[in-house]
Amino acid sequence: MSYCTAIDTMPAARQALHRAYHDHHYGFPIEDDNELFGRLLLEINQAGLSWETILRKEASFRQAYNNFDIVTVAAYTDADRTRLLADAGIIRNRLKVNAAIENARTILGLQQQHGSFAGWLARHHPQSKAEWVKLFKQTFRFTGGEIVGEFLMSIGYLPGAHSATCPVYPRVLATQPKWLTSA
Repeated sequence: MSYCTAIDTMPAARQALHRAYHDHHYGFPIEDDNELFGRLLLEINQAGLSWETILRKEASFRQAYNNFDIVTVAAYTDADRTRLLADAGIIRNRLKVNAAIENARTILGLQQQHGSFAGWLARHHPQSKAEWVKLFKQTFRFTGGEIVGEFLMSIGYLPGAHSATCPVYPRVLATQPKWLTSA
């Protein structure tokens, strides 16, 4: 069952949360580096948990990580790590917190080399999922196949976010997601 149809089978209280993400964010291209970093951070934190848990905590993540500002997160100190690990509004996992900080620092380097995180992604497009996973594992921390696949699908680099019969699908196509140019 695809995410598109699974939402309809959820209790009404859960549908609104998923529908907002599905209809307005999932599969749509992102060019802003801070938002790309934020999406990667959320995907990493989802590992081992439900996406619903992450959606419910998204505002807390945004607040805890300074609105996903890469420069600010890259400058986090041990005191920031301690603060994050004590924040009940986010996932308090040392490996995931450390990955967020280290990945922000990595993105700063990518920005210096490629102008932006978005530019680095575009430079490596198109690739198969397996090639992307290898690249991400070489570049970032805490990025396995599922995390990389979902991240790239969620930002329009890999197909599959929406079924062709989904009412959102034509809106995603209108944004010219990157996967269209590799088809």
